Amino acid sequence: MLWNAFILALREIRRNVMRSILTILGIVIGVAAVIIMVTIGSGATQQVTEQIASLGSNLLIVTPGQRMGMGQRNTAPPFDEDDVVAVGNIYGIAAVAPVSRSSATAVVGNNNWSTTTVGSDNAYFIAGNWTLERGREFTESELRSGAAVCILGHTVKNELFGGQNALGSKVRLKKLSCTVIGLLQSKGQSTMGNDQDDLILLPLRTFQRRIAGSRDINLLQISVRDGYSTEKVQKEITSLLRSRRHISVSEDDDFSVMDMKEISTMLTGTTRILTMLLSAVAAVSLLVGGIGIMNIMLVSVTERTREIGIRLAIGALEREVLLQFLVESVVLSSLGGIIGILLALTGSLLIADVMDVPFVFNGGIIAIAFLFSAIVGVVFGYFPAKKAAKLNPIDALRHE
Repeated sequence: MLWNAFILALREIRRNVMRSILTILGIVIGVAAVIIMVTIGSGATQQVTEQIASLGSNLLIVTPGQRMGMGQRNTAPPFDEDDVVAVGNIYGIAAVAPVSRSSATAVVGNNNWSTTTVGSDNAYFIAGNWTLERGREFTESELRSGAAVCILGHTVKNELFGGQNALGSKVRLKKLSCTVIGLLQSKGQSTMGNDQDDLILLPLRTFQRRIAGSRDINLLQISVRDGYSTEKVQKEITSLLRSRRHISVSEDDDFSVMDMKEISTMLTGTTRILTMLLSAVAAVSLLVGGIGIMNIMLVSVTERTREIGIRLAIGALEREVLLQFLVESVVLSSLGGIIGILLALTGSLLIADVMDVPFVFNGGIIAIAFLFSAIVGVVFGYFPAKKAAKLNPIDALRHE
């Protein structure tokens, strides 16, 4: 009986192809919109997570001064090398990288490029999750003596050397001419849109003597060992620095400690909420599509009143008539769901490519969207089907 109802439904749909297409359009748009929103939202969430992870493993960033809003900070004394040693003795810390930064123009022959020079040591590779593509790290003697050597980020290498081999070449920074000993693997843009590969890494003492002209350290990048609580380490760092910087109990910290895990959680949470809101808005199209199906099914009942009367007169049961129209409604909505899914997958691939976010296939949301489209057919098709089943055979046969 169910198979016969399915065949009759397909026959009716083929008989009114254009009307059927317009009827399911709301379902198609609704299903496609929901799947696209969730897929792109999942891709954006994954991209944020990967970009935060690329900044460093279990990373804490300590900076002098407290944030005052809009990225500004109040004035506070910078860190020094004794602070680096003291923080490095805290249990659970894998590496402490002292970091000083400054803008400079790098010159090679006739090529020049405005970039960021970074002074640090080999702990920078661990804390910042950096890997060398070619070359080597700094030697202990180079770090101690402040040797004129440097390691280039991917963007700087491309801008200054193009496809040529940069290792062993000289790069001029202000009055400093440094030898390239290594090239960093590319990381791409950060979550904030900054190019992470646009930097030149120098030994900290080289930077302090030849670029900055001071022994100040702008920030500390701290990598916490796996399995250790970043919150506990953060509290110990705060306690240690308050003591070293002679901050009384009544005074606020003159430094801040950022946990990149907290930032990652905040950003991914925000992305998920926006995805849910946009998906909820898109789901309204399914409701509109359901109303369209109910409207057309009511018209179909009116058009086929005589047919229904004949079926009832020759012995068809009310439940059989109810099932026929209910199956037709479900077939319409399910067909709209299938078309919407195909449209959504194609659209998601294109949008993900344009927005440069990963395409994340989510079988769960596809199954839910299809199931929801079928439920829409049941809910909004029941009333017209019930109306058809309750028709009086004699009145139906008299209908013109």
